[in-house]
Amino acid sequence: MTYILSYRKSITRDTTKMLNAPDGSTELCTIDGVTYVCIPDGAAIDEGQHEEVVGTMSVVDPDLELREQIKAASPHVALIQKRVREKISELYSVYDEIKLLRTAPSAEFDAYNEHTELCRQWGRDRKAELGL
Repeated sequence: MTYILSYRKSITRDTTKMLNAPDGSTELCTIDGVTYVCIPDGAAIDEGQHEEVVGTMSVVDPDLELREQIKAASPHVALIQKRVREKISELYSVYDEIKLLRTAPSAEFDAYNEHTELCRQWGRDRKAELGL
Protein backbone atom coordinates (compact mmCIF):
# COMPACT_ATOMS: atom_id res chain seq x y z
CA MET A 1 0.00 0.00 0.00
CA THR A 2 0.90 3.64 -0.06
CA TYR A 3 0.30 6.83 1.83
CA ILE A 4 -0.07 10.46 0.78
CA LEU A 5 2.34 13.12 1.93
CA SER A 6 1.64 16.82 1.53
CA TYR A 7 4.20 19.61 1.48
CA ARG A 8 4.84 23.09 0.13
CA LYS A 9 7.54 23.67 -2.43
CA SER A 10 9.92 26.49 -1.56
CA ILE A 11 9.95 28.75 -4.59
CA THR A 12 12.17 31.81 -4.91
CA ARG A 13 13.15 33.87 -7.90
CA ASP A 14 16.17 31.65 -8.52
CA THR A 15 15.31 28.21 -7.14
CA THR A 16 12.55 25.76 -6.45
CA LYS A 17 13.15 23.36 -3.60
CA MET A 18 11.02 20.23 -3.71
CA LEU A 19 10.62 17.03 -1.78
CA ASN A 20 13.38 14.52 -2.48
CA ALA A 21 10.86 11.73 -2.92
CA PRO A 22 11.93 8.10 -2.59
CA ASP A 23 11.89 5.73 -5.55
CA GLY A 24 8.41 4.60 -6.49
CA SER A 25 6.79 7.86 -5.37
CA THR A 26 4.31 9.71 -7.57
CA GLU A 27 3.61 13.43 -7.38
CA LEU A 28 -0.17 13.55 -7.69
CA CYS A 29 -0.88 17.27 -7.98
CA THR A 30 -0.62 20.69 -6.38
CA ILE A 31 -3.73 22.38 -4.98
CA ASP A 32 -3.60 25.89 -3.53
CA GLY A 33 0.18 25.67 -3.18
CA VAL A 34 0.15 22.29 -1.42
CA THR A 35 1.71 19.39 -3.31
CA TYR A 36 0.45 15.85 -2.71
CA VAL A 37 2.75 12.88 -3.26
CA CYS A 38 1.97 9.16 -3.13
CA ILE A 39 4.74 7.43 -1.16
CA PRO A 40 5.16 3.63 -1.09
CA ASP A 41 4.84 2.06 2.36
CA GLY A 42 8.19 1.41 3.90
CA ALA A 43 9.96 4.01 1.77
CA ALA A 44 12.16 6.28 3.83
CA ILE A 45 12.00 10.01 3.42
CA ASP A 46 15.72 10.70 3.13
CA GLU A 47 17.66 12.84 5.56
CA GLY A 48 18.66 15.07 2.65
CA GLN A 49 15.45 17.07 2.54
CA HIS A 50 15.55 20.83 2.12
CA GLU A 51 15.00 22.60 5.44
CA GLU A 52 12.32 24.83 3.88
CA VAL A 53 10.35 21.74 2.79
CA VAL A 54 10.68 19.63 5.95
CA GLY A 55 8.63 22.00 8.10
CA THR A 56 5.71 21.81 5.67
CA MET A 57 5.59 18.01 5.29
CA SER A 58 2.73 15.97 6.76
CA VAL A 59 1.06 12.64 6.14
CA VAL A 60 -2.47 13.14 4.86
CA ASP A 61 -5.50 10.91 5.24
CA PRO A 62 -7.67 12.78 2.75
CA ASP A 63 -11.36 13.13 3.47
CA LEU A 64 -13.81 12.64 0.62
CA GLU A 65 -13.66 16.28 -0.47
CA LEU A 66 -9.86 16.43 -0.61
CA ARG A 67 -9.71 13.02 -2.31
CA GLU A 68 -12.03 14.30 -5.04
CA GLN A 69 -9.97 17.49 -5.42
CA ILE A 70 -6.78 15.47 -5.81
CA LYS A 71 -8.43 13.16 -8.34
CA ALA A 72 -9.71 16.15 -10.34
CA ALA A 73 -6.28 17.84 -10.37
CA SER A 74 -4.04 14.80 -10.89
CA PRO A 75 -2.73 14.10 -14.39
CA HIS A 76 -2.12 10.51 -13.26
CA VAL A 77 -5.81 10.02 -12.45
CA ALA A 78 -6.77 11.66 -15.77
CA LEU A 79 -4.54 9.15 -17.56
CA ILE A 80 -6.13 6.25 -15.67
CA GLN A 81 -9.59 7.49 -16.64
CA LYS A 82 -8.46 7.79 -20.26
CA ARG A 83 -7.13 4.23 -20.22
CA VAL A 84 -10.43 2.96 -18.79
CA ARG A 85 -12.29 4.61 -21.68
CA GLU A 86 -9.79 3.13 -24.15
CA LYS A 87 -10.18 -0.35 -22.65
CA ILE A 88 -13.97 -0.12 -22.98
CA SER A 89 -13.74 1.18 -26.54
CA GLU A 90 -11.46 -1.70 -27.56
CA LEU A 91 -14.68 -3.75 -27.73
CA TYR A 92 -17.48 -1.16 -27.83
CA SER A 93 -17.76 2.14 -29.66
CA VAL A 94 -19.80 4.94 -28.14
CA TYR A 95 -22.56 4.10 -30.63
CA ASP A 96 -22.47 0.46 -29.53
CA GLU A 97 -22.77 1.55 -25.91
CA ILE A 98 -25.79 3.75 -26.61
CA LYS A 99 -27.47 0.95 -28.54
CA LEU A 100 -26.78 -1.57 -25.79
CA LEU A 101 -28.16 0.73 -23.11
CA ARG A 102 -31.42 0.90 -25.05
CA THR A 103 -31.62 -2.89 -25.38
CA ALA A 104 -31.16 -3.71 -21.70
CA PRO A 105 -31.91 -6.17 -20.30
CA SER A 106 -30.37 -8.60 -22.76
CA ALA A 107 -27.47 -11.03 -22.99
CA GLU A 108 -25.57 -8.52 -25.14
CA PHE A 109 -26.06 -5.81 -22.53
CA ASP A 110 -24.90 -8.15 -19.78
CA ALA A 111 -21.69 -8.91 -21.71
CA TYR A 112 -21.11 -5.19 -22.30
CA ASN A 113 -21.79 -4.39 -18.65
CA GLU A 114 -19.40 -7.11 -17.45
CA HIS A 115 -16.63 -5.81 -19.73
CA THR A 116 -17.25 -2.24 -18.61
CA GLU A 117 -17.18 -3.17 -14.93
CA LEU A 118 -13.88 -5.05 -15.39
CA CYS A 119 -12.39 -1.95 -17.03
CA ARG A 120 -13.71 0.32 -14.28
CA GLN A 121 -12.34 -2.02 -11.60
CA TRP A 122 -8.94 -1.87 -13.30
CA GLY A 123 -9.14 1.93 -12.97
CA ARG A 124 -10.22 1.79 -9.33
CA ASP A 125 -7.30 -0.56 -8.60
CA ARG A 126 -4.82 1.85 -10.21
CA LYS A 127 -6.23 4.79 -8.20
CA ALA A 128 -6.03 2.72 -5.00
CA GLU A 129 -2.34 2.14 -5.74
CA LEU A 130 -2.00 5.94 -5.62
CA GLY A 131 -3.71 6.10 -2.24
CA LEU A 132 -6.92 7.33 -3.78
